Amino acid sequence: MTRPPDLPELPRPEPLPHTGGLLGAGDRLMLWVNHAALFCGMLALLASALILTYSVASRYFFKANTDWQDEGAVFCIVGAVFLAGAWVQAQRGHVGIEALASVLSPRVNRVRMVIVDVLTLAFCAFFAWKSWTLFHEAWVDKMTTSSTFAPPLTIPYGLMALGMTLLVAQLVLQTTAHFVGRKAGRR
Repeated sequence: MTRPPDLPELPRPEPLPHTGGLLGAGDRLMLWVNHAALFCGMLALLASALILTYSVASRYFFKANTDWQDEGAVFCIVGAVFLAGAWVQAQRGHVGIEALASVLSPRVNRVRMVIVDVLTLAFCAFFAWKSWTLFHEAWVDKMTTSSTFAPPLTIPYGLMALGMTLLVAQLVLQTTAHFVGRKAGRR
């Protein structure tokens, strides 16, 4: 999306700076984990594209029915989307209301960002917890999809739970940085 030339570019929040101490170590660890998750997500999207291309070609040329391609592609896409969530949050790339940020004073905008981060953390922590319970139920009950291929539901639920847990870890780091940064700025 491009901006009209008469509107000023709004400042984009910077990712958490590499500081020292426990917060800096956590940020460096999450940076490494996010890059690994992005690589896995890239491979998953590539696999999904290849699976769907193969499905179309085999149906068209060979009249072969593939019963596994839909679930394989969906599982890959679910993994890519959820695993990339923490990286997107680290870049502050999620949808935000920029019009509100441009109207508020810097102090009020910082308070707004803290409130949004805390509420987002609470929601994502609940979502991660429920994802892990879904994964556990699918594991214990050996749940599968209803198709003839019948892959285990632990695959998408596990990817969803892992991705949400990584997102929660990223949000914990960013929310903590609001308060640590404030204390460091007063000294």
